[in-house]
Amino acid sequence: MTLEGLHLHFSREEFTARQRAAIAAMEARGLSALLMFRQESMYYLTGYDTFGYVYFQCMVMTADGRLVLLTRSADKLQARFTSVVSDVRIWVDRADADPVRDLKAILTELGLSGKKLGVEWEAYGLTARNGLRLQAGLDGFARLEDASDLVSRLRVRKSTAELAYVRRAAELADAALKAAEDATRPGAFEGDIIAELQSAVYRGGGDDPANEHVIGSGPGALMCRYFTGRRHLEANDMLTLELAGAYRHYHACLMRTLAIGEVDPRLVSMHGAAVDALHAAEEALRPGRPIGEVFDAHARVLDRAGHAEHRLNACGYSLGTTYAPNWMDWPMFYHGNTYEAEPGNVFFIHIIVFDEPNGLAMTLGRTSLVTEKASETLSAASVELVRK
Repeated sequence: MTLEGLHLHFSREEFTARQRAAIAAMEARGLSALLMFRQESMYYLTGYDTFGYVYFQCMVMTADGRLVLLTRSADKLQARFTSVVSDVRIWVDRADADPVRDLKAILTELGLSGKKLGVEWEAYGLTARNGLRLQAGLDGFARLEDASDLVSRLRVRKSTAELAYVRRAAELADAALKAAEDATRPGAFEGDIIAELQSAVYRGGGDDPANEHVIGSGPGALMCRYFTGRRHLEANDMLTLELAGAYRHYHACLMRTLAIGEVDPRLVSMHGAAVDALHAAEEALRPGRPIGEVFDAHARVLDRAGHAEHRLNACGYSLGTTYAPNWMDWPMFYHGNTYEAEPGNVFFIHIIVFDEPNGLAMTLGRTSLVTEKASETLSAASVELVRK
């Protein structure tokens, strides 16, 4: 039995089109090859799907379209099963292993000595230690140029096939939020709530998200990062959830703060401001407009409501197919960001208000698709304040 390409999630024609676009971008920069260390790039261009990037791993794509993957033996069959790559080379685990030497041999074989090579230096799979080894090992062999953004700039605009997966991810996110809301009540255990949330994604055929779902109640409701240690909800409490539906590694996110028991009137007011800020941000998300305007729109609303000191310095980011340790993709909403939104962009807009002096939290977020004229909300979930 041959495993080659048995588990592809896109057509070979789509992968070919993506590779041609990447080669055109390489040629525009005068690159003879691209050394990929970002797992997202490998998945996007070939379908290769693994968490093996935690070790040294490099996929080489030449300007004439040749692909060579250098990885460990554990990923040899994984590459054949999930990707269109046929040339897979293995570096051997041992005390004196030197995968940079193996990579240099591949580059020599491909005739890349003395050429200008693009490198994805900004990659979770390329640790600082391995990066230094790579730079030292190729010193004098080739000219290295940072090309960390080359494939990312292609990935930011989704194809029709990709958007089908994004929409499914959004459906899973809605299902996960409903499951979490149904499990929320005074005395409920956070562990049960997040178990129901994640279960809805799995039952819908989804994947693990690229980072942990965020859950926190009481003082923990003022956190926008996962932290370990679960608690039971009190009779009067707040619960903050930030979650993602993930399907074929494509993400769609939601964020909410739920009120439990007696609701502080200030929390109701914060929620109203968050709703207004979300709508203002979504209205500002338009094709051809700098996405910094999305941040500015949300900030104006919150500042007028008296929350200038309680909001964050960013209000969301692009979403796509990302791998651990996080689901945040490029680019991000912050003041002055000049990236102009394009049809096919997918963004998560989050409104986060943390009033530390009063111990109050309010969050609201959902995922939008940039269309030809405006933006489309992908979630069917209500933005009304949930009271339990």
